[in-house]
Amino acid sequence: MVDTITHAIQLAVTPVFLLAGVGAILSVMANRLARIVDRARILHGRVAEGDTLDGDGLGREIALLKRRILVVNIGITLCTLCALLICAVVAVIFLASFVAQDMGSFIAGCFVSAMLCLVIALLSFLYEIYLATVRMPIMR
Repeated sequence: MVDTITHAIQLAVTPVFLLAGVGAILSVMANRLARIVDRARILHGRVAEGDTLDGDGLGREIALLKRRILVVNIGITLCTLCALLICAVVAVIFLASFVAQDMGSFIAGCFVSAMLCLVIALLSFLYEIYLATVRMPIMR
């Protein structure tokens, strides 16, 4: 029994390291979202006060911030789904140690799904960085 638990712990270590990495990525994305929302609030405040100093440019920047918020939200959602799938992998690895059923296909499916979510989340992160740097009026 102890050997079974020890083996399950050894198998679960790698996904747990991956989970730590996904958590770090989530933290970065959440910080980026907070900064975007702060900037959007400032610009909406300027619009509410009737600031028309750079009216058309102000509207374009607000539209760009809305797009960036959407892209970051997609990334955060996919990273969170990735983390949940990794947790499911770890839980099923332990469960499979005590149940006499082959759960390898389920574990593999969860892991592959987690990796797909992570890849798409990282691509959305890259796209948000592109929007923040290349598409900003200052960079043109």
